[in-house]
Amino acid sequence: MLGSATDAEDIIQDAWIRWQLNQTQVQSPKAFLSTLVTRLCIDKLRSARVQREKYIGIWLPEPLINHQVNQTQDNAELAESLSFAFLVLLECLSPTERAIFLLREVFDYNYIEIAQIVGKSVVNCRKIIHRTRQHLQHHKLDSSLSMQQKQEKVEQFLASWTHGDLHQLVALMAEDINFWSDGGGKATAAQKPLFGCQKVARFLIAIRRSRLLPKLNSQIIKINAQPGILNCVDGEHQSIFSFEFNQEAIIAIFAVVNPDKL
Repeated sequence: MLGSATDAEDIIQDAWIRWQLNQTQVQSPKAFLSTLVTRLCIDKLRSARVQREKYIGIWLPEPLINHQVNQTQDNAELAESLSFAFLVLLECLSPTERAIFLLREVFDYNYIEIAQIVGKSVVNCRKIIHRTRQHLQHHKLDSSLSMQQKQEKVEQFLASWTHGDLHQLVALMAEDINFWSDGGGKATAAQKPLFGCQKVARFLIAIRRSRLLPKLNSQIIKINAQPGILNCVDGEHQSIFSFEFNQEAIIAIFAVVNPDKL
């Protein structure tokens, strides 16, 4: 819901305190907690969106490192819903649309339950789901690649990037690839997305050869339950790369450079 592990922990703590104060009066713990957490998240998202209007450059979700999502390894559908590309896609929805969509599409709540949770009619919730599906269909993520295939493409990417092989990097990318970077005004990052395989590949190789990052050390790790790359300088986290794929190539790279999110 929130795209931030820190914010999610705050919501859970708030919900836990309220649960402790009210549990003796609650007939259905699941209904109470689902409603409480969802509404707290909606309120948090609304306030966060006001703050993001002042954010410097591109805003991206906070990456989740592998140990934070180990419980999803046996649930491919839930793991896919945690992918960085999916979280970025959800940003085009309003907080209430986002809640309704996730409750229905990811957690399989029925419309009566959803209506009670968000305080809307069943008919309204159905309309929102229909409208949201149509909206997201134009940006539908391709999940046809297996986890192993994604891992192999990221390994090929890292090898090509490390050796400065422009031709091979371009070959791994879709022609219309997008590169998004989030520095939050606290680290050097492009304030607008880069488009096109040649431009993105040359930019990445320039980063690798930059004298500003003479000791860039990269390794493949799980980020949001998907294979990604962690870049370090002198033992400190410098950036994280997450990827989106189609059936044949990398179609988007999301680079989080903001130290507050690392």
